[in-house]
Amino acid sequence: MKKALGFGFESEIIDARDLASDRTIVDWMYKGGKLPEKMQKWKEIVQKADGLIFVIPEYNHGYPGEFKIVFDMIFNEYKRKPVSVCAVSDGMFGGARMLEQVWSLTIAAHMVPTTYYVNFPFVDKMFDEKGEVKDPATRSITESKMQKMLEETEWFAKLLKGAE
Repeated sequence: MKKALGFGFESEIIDARDLASDRTIVDWMYKGGKLPEKMQKWKEIVQKADGLIFVIPEYNHGYPGEFKIVFDMIFNEYKRKPVSVCAVSDGMFGGARMLEQVWSLTIAAHMVPTTYYVNFPFVDKMFDEKGEVKDPATRSITESKMQKMLEETEWFAKLLKGAE
């Protein structure tokens, strides 16, 4: 988040757990009802955004159900938006399998996934008490990947905004 803000992006943290329905099949989706009020904020953020960066924890080699429920609450708002992903995992591959699933999901929603991503393996051991990456070599790699991801997200956002 600090890196995105430093890059000049307007950022907001949205926790899918705060927005997800308590059911996987939501009545309003099938009965022509209104979007639940708590989801309206998500819709407005996506509509306003030139691009999105998802930070998603890996859950059993995939993304958490709460993320999918929230993602599915809207659809048209995602069209032609660049999306980058940061994967968080306590395993050694840093959410690599989950990333592949999210790319497929975002493509199906007509988003434009960027080719750069940032993964955080062994996340429970990676950061110090200040939230900084402990190992200098890992910090350097992570910062480089983050920079490339942010640059590409911005590039696609400008390109796609100009194409409308």
